[in-house]
Amino acid sequence: MSKKRKRKNLLAGLGFILPFFILYTVFTIWPVIQGIYVSLHKWSLMGKVKFVGFDNYIKFLGDKKFLDALWHTTYFVLITTPLLVIMALILALFANRPNKLKKGLRICYYLPSVLSISVAAFIAKYMFTPYRGFINGFLHFIKVLPPDRELQWLNESGLAWSAITTMTIWWTVGFSMLLYLSALQDISPQIYEAASIDGAAKRQQLFSIVLPLLKPTTYLVVLLQVIACFKVFGQIYMITGGGPAGSTRPLIQYIYETAFKKNNMGYAAAMSYVLFLILVVLTIVQKVIERKGAEADEF
Repeated sequence: MSKKRKRKNLLAGLGFILPFFILYTVFTIWPVIQGIYVSLHKWSLMGKVKFVGFDNYIKFLGDKKFLDALWHTTYFVLITTPLLVIMALILALFANRPNKLKKGLRICYYLPSVLSISVAAFIAKYMFTPYRGFINGFLHFIKVLPPDRELQWLNESGLAWSAITTMTIWWTVGFSMLLYLSALQDISPQIYEAASIDGAAKRQQLFSIVLPLLKPTTYLVVLLQVIACFKVFGQIYMITGGGPAGSTRPLIQYIYETAFKKNNMGYAAAMSYVLFLILVVLTIVQKVIERKGAEADEF
């Protein structure tokens, strides 16, 4: 190919990627740079901008509200991620079984995922409302809860976390289920046939064949869920508002309140980048564990 032809192809390629690169720079790269600049200043929506260096990054170390919000977010990750991964795997196993209901099951499992966060939160809030909510009504019906008692799901810290976790799993498990289902369908039927011929029972096939082959998908599901849980905000804000007494307030809600209620944009930006750094570190750790697991499987 001649140099003229190569130059022409290069210019044509640049012409195709240039619009995307401009949009990516304007809406992604520039906001990141601007955010770093803001985090190094005392910046409010009104008043002068004052350079404070890394003071905003040092401030959160002594900020009890920040540390509490970070713990609430971490706690949500720790209780939600394992439950969602297990539930997604169980639903995928049921949806993958050869029966007439499998298509209907897949639709039912995934259907909540198409709801907007506001609709899902409204349904959850109605379900857990005392006196008229479905959960308390069902507990009364099966005689678990006495007729003269009502569980205050959204007004007690432990119960509030249970309600938020249940709603989140119900709302988001469908996507993870599809990932597992896709991986299950990639397993060759001949593997199951060979295992059956060798006398392996269904339980042995599950633990010796299926679960090991699903390791890459499990790593992916765990990573996506951890990232999603660390970014939790909408459902908590709409269901409990961070209450009772701030006991369910996640980190992003505290960042939001700092930025738009206290007008402290610099400190809020600094906390945002701390959260970003946490996610980067967790992603790297997960990738290292995944790589070591793959190397161990090879041996």
